[in-house]
Amino acid sequence: MSASLFILANRLVNDPSYRPFLALIKGIRNGIVYGCKIRFPHALVMTFLFRNGTLAQKVKAIFKATKTHAANLAKFVFVYKSIRLLAKITFNEIKQYHTLVAAFIGGYLVFGEKNNVNEQINMYLLSRILVGLAKLAQEKNIIPNTKQPIFPWFGALVWAIVLWIFEYHQHVLQPSLQSSMTYLYHDSNRWNSIKNLLVYNK
Repeated sequence: MSASLFILANRLVNDPSYRPFLALIKGIRNGIVYGCKIRFPHALVMTFLFRNGTLAQKVKAIFKATKTHAANLAKFVFVYKSIRLLAKITFNEIKQYHTLVAAFIGGYLVFGEKNNVNEQINMYLLSRILVGLAKLAQEKNIIPNTKQPIFPWFGALVWAIVLWIFEYHQHVLQPSLQSSMTYLYHDSNRWNSIKNLLVYNK
């Protein structure tokens, strides 16, 4: 019985008529797995480096951040792929504006809630978008494609702006970035013994 069910299940998952709907399930699965892989190590390191509290509070914060990241990716994948599937069923094709609309709706519904995880994901994407749009503008000859290396100038500009903001308008930066920069640039100016000069921070 179990062997015949396995054969039937394999037939169903490979049936082309079911593939678009099964892709929604696979998308949810991949969103959860990817969210856990990305967020868990990040939350683990950042929590133990910069967060105060008991061990239980730290563990709870790590799992909460991981759960939020994984759940949000899974939800977004489901919304995005569902809307594109509806467009395909309705119009027999997916046009570029269908992709924009699907991602816009998913972004609003899932990543529009302001929390630390969503803020980090959106900021991460924004930086990648800016670099990608610059490359696309060069490909389309909107901006000149210079032979001189651009990346050193990009790095210089990014670091000049972020350190200026940190030193003079720190409150507008994301809390985790404030913590990281405080640790690197301000805490390194404070010590009163050899121990908290070389062994530990404070």
